[in-house]
Amino acid sequence: METTAGEKHRNHGPVVRRGVPAGTEGQVAALYWEAFGRKLAPALGPSETGRAFIAAHLNHDRGVVALSGARVVGAAGYRLGGRALTGGGVRDFLSAYGLFRGLPRLAVLALLERSPAAGELVMDGIAVDAAHRGKGIGSFLLREIGAVAAENGCHRVRLDVIDANPRARALYERHGFTAHRTERTPCLRKLLGFGAVTTMHRSVTTPGAASERNAR
Repeated sequence: METTAGEKHRNHGPVVRRGVPAGTEGQVAALYWEAFGRKLAPALGPSETGRAFIAAHLNHDRGVVALSGARVVGAAGYRLGGRALTGGGVRDFLSAYGLFRGLPRLAVLALLERSPAAGELVMDGIAVDAAHRGKGIGSFLLREIGAVAAENGCHRVRLDVIDANPRARALYERHGFTAHRTERTPCLRKLLGFGAVTTMHRSVTTPGAASERNAR
């Protein structure tokens, strides 16, 4: 697993590293469910089944984690090159949930799907363990995601934040994300637990662009 700048600077606390370590899939799934279970439950619930499905279909190289010892206390996923941290195809989904239960759930998942545009990295979630919040872990994860985007030649990071999560939006705004558009879906409030989704963008300076500016 790759050591990052985040790891070098967190000598007395959790370290940030790229990739989901083998054996921690269940921890990452639990964090994701704690953060997004209300939104994911209509598609992946009940919680035990949903956590198991997420853990079984993670793309390990599409995540950044914060580790306290061997325990994952924070995780951020992203979609790049057609793959996201949370994976699993239609066949996997129907195998886990069955045909008649699975098909309506796939329709719900389609409502949550966000595909990146050219030159864009899409974050698909950030979650920090409740006992470790307020320690800057979310900020370190966001910075590392920005580094991933820059190294892959992306010019922008995009994410969606729901109206029921103002804490997350405040974190994103502190890191330079600005609201691009808000899609109001009041009909989904009872189903998914939120009535509006705001898409936020942050520009990325690629290593090549930075070098060119420094040379001028």
